[in-house]
Amino acid sequence: MPKWNFRDSNSGSCLCRRANRSTLYGLLPFLAVCVSLPVLMASGWSSDRGDSLQGYSPNHSKTQREWENKFRSIVSSENIREFDKRLSARPHHVGSSYDKDNAEWILANFKQWGYQAHIETFDVLFPTPKERVLEMISPTKFKAKLQEPALSVDPTSGQTAEQLPTYNAYSVDGDVTAPLVYVNEGSRDDYETLDRLGISVKGAIVIARYGEAWRGVKPKVAAEHGAVGCIIYSDPKEDGFFEGLDYPNGAMRPKDGVQRGSVMDTDYPGDPLTPGVGSTKDAKRLSIKEATTITKIPVLPISYGDAQPLLSSLTGAVAPESWRGGLPITYRIGPGPAKVHLKITSNWDIKPIYDVIAKLPGASTPDEWVIRGNHHDAWVNGASDPDSGMASVLEEARALGELVRQGWKPERTIIFTAWDGEEPGLLGSTEWVETHLPELQEHTVAYINSDNNGRGFFRARGSHSLEHFISDVTRDIGDPEKGISVWKRARLYSIANAKTADERQELRQRTDLQIGALGDGSDYTAFIHHAGIASMDLRFGGEDEGGEYHSIYDDFYWYTHFADTDFAYGRALAQTAGTAMMRLADADLIPFQFTNSADTIRRYVKDLQKSLKASQDEARERNLQIEEGVFSAISDPKKHFVPPSSERVPIFMNFAPLENGLENFDTSVQRYQRALEQAQAKGSDKLAIISLRSVNQRLLHVEQSFTNPDGLPDRPWFRHQIYAPGAYTGYGAKPLAAVREAMDKKDWDQADKQIPRIGHILETAASSIEAAAAQLENSMNSVPKAKLP
Repeated sequence: MPKWNFRDSNSGSCLCRRANRSTLYGLLPFLAVCVSLPVLMASGWSSDRGDSLQGYSPNHSKTQREWENKFRSIVSSENIREFDKRLSARPHHVGSSYDKDNAEWILANFKQWGYQAHIETFDVLFPTPKERVLEMISPTKFKAKLQEPALSVDPTSGQTAEQLPTYNAYSVDGDVTAPLVYVNEGSRDDYETLDRLGISVKGAIVIARYGEAWRGVKPKVAAEHGAVGCIIYSDPKEDGFFEGLDYPNGAMRPKDGVQRGSVMDTDYPGDPLTPGVGSTKDAKRLSIKEATTITKIPVLPISYGDAQPLLSSLTGAVAPESWRGGLPITYRIGPGPAKVHLKITSNWDIKPIYDVIAKLPGASTPDEWVIRGNHHDAWVNGASDPDSGMASVLEEARALGELVRQGWKPERTIIFTAWDGEEPGLLGSTEWVETHLPELQEHTVAYINSDNNGRGFFRARGSHSLEHFISDVTRDIGDPEKGISVWKRARLYSIANAKTADERQELRQRTDLQIGALGDGSDYTAFIHHAGIASMDLRFGGEDEGGEYHSIYDDFYWYTHFADTDFAYGRALAQTAGTAMMRLADADLIPFQFTNSADTIRRYVKDLQKSLKASQDEARERNLQIEEGVFSAISDPKKHFVPPSSERVPIFMNFAPLENGLENFDTSVQRYQRALEQAQAKGSDKLAIISLRSVNQRLLHVEQSFTNPDGLPDRPWFRHQIYAPGAYTGYGAKPLAAVREAMDKKDWDQADKQIPRIGHILETAASSIEAAAAQLENSMNSVPKAKLP
């Protein structure tokens, strides 16, 4: 899973760290959890709110808050510390003995805490390296070490026999020798720059640095441009000494640190051999050659210690300023004279994965489910990714189990999950969702995900029908460092980082925090994008930058010295997400609120229109400059430069079907909001006496109305038409992807054809919300007047 970064989180946009720090996430941060009550009271913050909760009658709100306060008092940072220490004691990648051991230990804990629990096993393709060779054969000889050294101060860094080597999972086998070309971060824009410089990568091996696009996009784009191999290295400007002291003196990546990770393509997540169906023992499987998510060219990650001799041997054009990293060299592009030999072969084995599923049955509505999840596998020891988050999830589950012993019972069924195989490609969660798709769509209210956790700001992404809900939850949680509410600190953070006065004014006027859309990269993916289940991803971070990601140094020693060292924010995560789980499980009326969804979709539509106009203006200006001879006049005759070709000016696309669909959607949303406000009017206890069963059943399926069973063009697995990961962003979200991605490819006719498709989806969603509003109105009108307060 990507580790989020707040360095560029202005206007609700965050960049992905973990050597993808530049990936725009389109999200806003939030915040943290309980510190001691005296500190909170001294700062003017109190959790003793008396207002009614959305979806609750006044009397039910009062008792609910009492139970929530009890839950938050049970959560222990010391327990979280011990859970993290145990989970990360040994490497636990897919197929390892400790991966299974952890699953069985988690299962035993769930049972001890009173849950009905079991392990569900799937069989998935998981390649591990057999041979890795990277050597420079000219103009000098050099052989890469491809090894992270153990450190004497770090007790688990020396568990060499159990550690996976440094590699990229799902790289195709290959043995290639070719000239080397530096391609910066390997994005499509970078290759446009190479075109202007007259540099081709056809027949070459490219070397790209981590950052901007997700790692799997780099070999994908390289292969599309004719490259025969791809090397990805961690530049110190990204997460090494350029950012701070390197490990073990500081938190940043050391010279020989390497980022492992999957390079599976973005066509679909999960087992490459069983797209769309669960990878059970009797599942029909593709051959490895038929699997479209395996790379087309061999790929290998390396350290900047191994990268520097390769980059130093390149000549040719000096790299543009934005391409230059933190190494003490002149960054040149090549090709050559450096010529390298790259060889990768893997063991393409089918391995078992172990999903742990634990259930607290609902007291009154057991057939409505609220699901909570994190993954338990790691690339190596994984104290940060994922164990810092998994430990918090376990403490949530323990505390809720204790609450049950004290007399509380959830009205809806609560399901806790500990997924296996997330790191290679969201394997465990995807296969589970694909296996149980019909029943999940029938019964699931929402899915709440977490992954790694750190110190700092609460941040959330997810379905905007839950934006108001999670904002309300954060008002009841205190920040461990500041003694103010999570909501307040998040709001002030976003104001401080807004880019314009208009943005600051909008943020000050909002009563809700602004959450970002979900892309790819963690276990919410199958729930939101395939099943159409309302989902959120919650975690803390932003104050504990590091370079441990996917290396042997992501372990308990690193985490307890440089991250959430006292696990105060682990406690914060457990309190925040646990409160959200309780509130979703016990609400009389499922607390969805759709006005924020309408506002967000309207913003997405405006962004499309602005993007189209910008592309039209850019094409007109470029064509005019070509006609005027601007490029030939200003180019340096001593430097090779290829002027751009004239382009077709984008057509005027017809946004009317989208705008009409949005208008109808907004009308339905307003009707539902009026009915909701009437049902929960101040002083009224209507929610306690009206029948909401049928309303909740309609609400439960609203998110699914945003899906199309045919999926996205070229990516049918991704069914949600409002949210999707980008085919060339990976982790990053690409809202209204059917239109947006066609525009990105400059296929304007295709983009225009997709607009009515999304307009129809909005009409369908409007009908779904309209039906829920009508059902709520009918339920209220059917209550005898004598019973109303």
